[in-house]
Amino acid sequence: MTTPEEIRDAWDKIAAGYDEFVTPSGGMAIAEDALRRVGLRPDMRLLDVAAGSGALSIPAARLGAQVLAVDLSPAMIERLNARVRKEGLSNLEGRVMDGHALELEENTFDISASQFGVMLFPDLPRGLSELARVTKPGGRVLLVVYGPPQQVEFLGFFMGAIQAAVPGFTGLPMDPVPLPFQVADPEKLRQELANAGLKDIRVETGTENLEFQSGKHMWDWVTNSNPIGAGLVADLTEEQRAAAQQALDGMLRQRSGGSGPAVLTSPVHIGIGAK
Repeated sequence: MTTPEEIRDAWDKIAAGYDEFVTPSGGMAIAEDALRRVGLRPDMRLLDVAAGSGALSIPAARLGAQVLAVDLSPAMIERLNARVRKEGLSNLEGRVMDGHALELEENTFDISASQFGVMLFPDLPRGLSELARVTKPGGRVLLVVYGPPQQVEFLGFFMGAIQAAVPGFTGLPMDPVPLPFQVADPEKLRQELANAGLKDIRVETGTENLEFQSGKHMWDWVTNSNPIGAGLVADLTEEQRAAAQQALDGMLRQRSGGSGPAVLTSPVHIGIGAK
């Protein structure tokens, strides 16, 4: 994926699965935590960039903020707007827009935010500078990102299961670091926020807890969470997929002690800077 069109198409393809498996999971709990830390109030205007189908913007709207959610993928925005209609959230609008070049006036929002979104941008500094540009003086930029990939348990489980099913599978290439982890180092995240012209920067760490009922459930979550996940398994045969899911079943059963869902954790950095 190199062009905006290719990126858009890749996210469009997984939008239905993303909305079904990813949005309702741990992301909304992380969003509530992040919105509390950034001090969101009902009278504020919030922008959610690379919003997906609403894991951050819906909790913000539930808290009473006036929310604009944007995403490059029309299919994601369709899913988000369907959630908005279902909940009757008149204070949340979804629009198709590229976060690298926001079609918005500067100094507009009290909080400009992105959860697991701008961290994926090929040009992250540009995405951050756009977030800062549209934020009001005195407002805040909020970025929620994953910590180090070695500590992201769903990734380790998924890679381990594929390696068990496919001898010779080398896993996710780490040189260069995949885009989802380009600011996994909190000091790198702090520096990128500073480079965007922000001040009073703080980076705090929380935990994402994901519950998985079965190997199939986890497989569906990972392969719909990001085009990278879908790409990792694109060349696997049906037999290899079944074997990997069976391996996941065993790993999750061991984690859960044989009863109930397995809970996998990931460190999440919450970066906040003032304009």
